Amino acid sequence: MYCCTKVTEDVIWIGINDRKTERFENYLPLDNGVTYNSYLIYDEKTCAIDAVEAGQSGSFYAKLENSLRERELDYLVVNHVEPDHSGAIKELFRIYPNLKIIGNMKTLDMLKAFDENFPVDAFITIKEKDVFDLGKHKLTFYTMPMVHWPESMCTYDMTDKILFSNDAFGSFGALDGGIFDDEVNHEFYEDEMRRYYSNIVGKYGSSVNAIMKKLAGMDIQYICPSHGILWRSDIHKILNLYQKWANLEPEKEGVVIVYGSMYGHTAQMAEILGRELGNRGIHDVIIYDSSRTDHSYIISKIWKYKGLMIGSCAHNNAVYPKIEPLLHKLENYGLKNRYLGIFGTMMWSGGGVRGISEFASKLKGLEVIGEPIEVKGKATSLDIDQLQYLASQMADKLIGERTE
Repeated sequence: MYCCTKVTEDVIWIGINDRKTERFENYLPLDNGVTYNSYLIYDEKTCAIDAVEAGQSGSFYAKLENSLRERELDYLVVNHVEPDHSGAIKELFRIYPNLKIIGNMKTLDMLKAFDENFPVDAFITIKEKDVFDLGKHKLTFYTMPMVHWPESMCTYDMTDKILFSNDAFGSFGALDGGIFDDEVNHEFYEDEMRRYYSNIVGKYGSSVNAIMKKLAGMDIQYICPSHGILWRSDIHKILNLYQKWANLEPEKEGVVIVYGSMYGHTAQMAEILGRELGNRGIHDVIIYDSSRTDHSYIISKIWKYKGLMIGSCAHNNAVYPKIEPLLHKLENYGLKNRYLGIFGTMMWSGGGVRGISEFASKLKGLEVIGEPIEVKGKATSLDIDQLQYLASQMADKLIGERTE
């Protein structure tokens, strides 16, 4: 009835699916929903790991009450204060007035910032590698600042070898069936995990590398994030993916082509590039109209593939309005380790190709392939030849990196 699932004998998943919220953080589309994962450790002392958003918490309280089996909730570990994980705390205090909150000093400061009446005497301050004894289960803690807030931390159950990682290793997507990686379609959740990482955590690769070093050598049997599926079978795979993402290393050979076009002429150039890449043996080619596809999906695919081609018509002597914020985000994230092709259209003074070239000049980790192609009006047969040559240069770069 309550859809509570055991992670181990004493650890219970009491998370909830949110299929109503349209946008995460009010800007990222949730076409397939999202989960707010919470966990209960049922021991001599009861302890929940992270809570949920206040507006989504009705079934959470019922699951928690059912899993407690008429006991009180003694502790709540707050790995991250963002309201989608801490919003339910006020109501938890009302239901369980003797509840104690566990977190670090920055956790306390932020909880007080969200609630000026937060009961400070109910807060237990922990430090890095402190051990908290629940009876059978011993918890220890690792700070992970800027993954993706300053107070962020993860909790490690030393008994069952569970890493409660909060937003790290999280993904979009509600849990439609199973909750573990070996019970669901990997590909969907890996895509949604990459979209989550690249758009929310992606700027903080150095911080992710720092926590990855802390986790190296640890015996981790389960990774239990605060969003998305739980990992128990393919843990090394997801750790390796996270390491790649943190270093902005592409996963695959393919090419993302994204364009901004008012009347279809820049779009036509993108189609020519894509077709020639296919003719040259590049199997993964994805073309995006920046006006139709949310940038979170485009950024996720840019994180995945080695090749990137960006095209823009000129608009008010500058880059097309839907391309400009994409460039800003990629610059902010410090995109690197990619091959970049540049193309676009103009009529008199231009601006689109110039703007993309200026973007490329700021990111030393990008290798611009060939010469930018700027067409006046509609592509001529000579322009088409140049586009095909640019695509062949991109293909040659990618094919040259193939290994036997």
